[in-house]
Amino acid sequence: MTSGEAEVGRRRLISGPGILLVWLYGVMVVGAVSRSAYQIATEFERAPLAYSLSAVAGVVYGFITYSLVRGGETARKAALGCCAAELAGVLTVGTWTLVEPSAFPDATVWSDFGMGYLFIPVLLPVTAIYWLRASRSRDGDAA
Repeated sequence: MTSGEAEVGRRRLISGPGILLVWLYGVMVVGAVSRSAYQIATEFERAPLAYSLSAVAGVVYGFITYSLVRGGETARKAALGCCAAELAGVLTVGTWTLVEPSAFPDATVWSDFGMGYLFIPVLLPVTAIYWLRASRSRDGDAA
């Protein structure tokens, strides 16, 4: 692949709706990382599982943001894998917090399917997976 082709692939991931995804993931990185860093530093013993899961969510959001900005086929595949893992995490933690609320004395980013974050944590990976698959189809059609 030439550098021109790589740049076109990179731009395609962050064009149109991809720009909105990068922005939303960036906001989620800041929200999850700053919240979890503060909670881990000041009150970790209160809810270590919840705060650790929020930190993991922040790292996942950061990696997806980086992959979307980086572009290219490898980054697309990595972002798809992380989005699938993110969705599995949101569904697992969301269900867990509803079935066994005592396991989480404080909320995580993914608690109640992301209700504290306007359900963005459950909608974002679904939207990103759709976008990454649709942009892959367009790239294949253009080749």
